[in-house]
Amino acid sequence: MAITLTEAAARHVRRYLERRGKGLGVRLGVKTTGCSGLAYKLEYVDELQPEDVVFESHGVKVLTDPKSLAYIDGTELDYVREGLNEGFKFHNPNERDRCGCGESFRV
Repeated sequence: MAITLTEAAARHVRRYLERRGKGLGVRLGVKTTGCSGLAYKLEYVDELQPEDVVFESHGVKVLTDPKSLAYIDGTELDYVREGLNEGFKFHNPNERDRCGCGESFRV
């Protein structure tokens, strides 16, 4: 499988990287936290790490580490506007449960 971006997410990442004036793409991973156990972490990437697994979607590189990939393989990252809020939304087929506050998930 792979980690993919929707066209909206790829467009947002490209615009942000252009404004920054540097960057290779985004890194998606997980960290242990919250009431359900895991939370997504997303950051812009300037350098490849030796252990990085790299995917490309709509011309944007998405990087992850092998440990996180076990939890997020198959995830589609979207960028949505809902009312006054906008941000990334994760569609993870491995996610079995999400905490009430929406900050963490369980696989």
